[in-house]
Amino acid sequence: MADVKLPDAPSTGRNREPIFEQLRRLLAHSRRVLEVGSGTGQHAVYFAPRLPHLLWQTSERVQNLHEVQAWLASSPADNLPPPLPLDVTGEWPQLRVDTLFTANTLHIMPASAVESFFARLPQVLEPGGQLIVYGPMKIAGNYIGSGNADFDVWLKEQDSLRGIRDLEWLDQLAEAQGLRRTENNFLPAHNQLLVWRA
Repeated sequence: MADVKLPDAPSTGRNREPIFEQLRRLLAHSRRVLEVGSGTGQHAVYFAPRLPHLLWQTSERVQNLHEVQAWLASSPADNLPPPLPLDVTGEWPQLRVDTLFTANTLHIMPASAVESFFARLPQVLEPGGQLIVYGPMKIAGNYIGSGNADFDVWLKEQDSLRGIRDLEWLDQLAEAQGLRRTENNFLPAHNQLLVWRA
């Protein structure tokens, strides 16, 4: 039987190592991670076997779950349970985690969905837990690199509700839920990896 061709998000191959360098440190004492918006699942199958001390729980909207399932089926890692259906604007699974991770999602969601995402954090994050977000951000209204300005224009051409978010706005949303930003790591390709702690 011919090998099944797995869905591919090329950016994951480019960014997974810089992200992992940060996650290896940040997740050293974590036991359960919820990844919101797992996309194809490629990040999960790269990170989970390299972090065998924790459970990496993927999630994605129902219509995209098959892509995550395909990648997880290809992985020998035993710390990758089946993905959960999750739309940030709907009902969230009943679970508690010490870390919530999401990559390249906040600029794809409408602003109202970003607000819903932050509002749900107390429901899933344990006391002392952390939120880790990877992606492009603006600081004080300024893009980090001209490429992000062009990317923001492209995003809004695809959907006017999309767009690179202001870091200060995300801080406000996090603070409203009792989280404080503790890190802003600048990664390649003008992306950032942000950490907020409860």
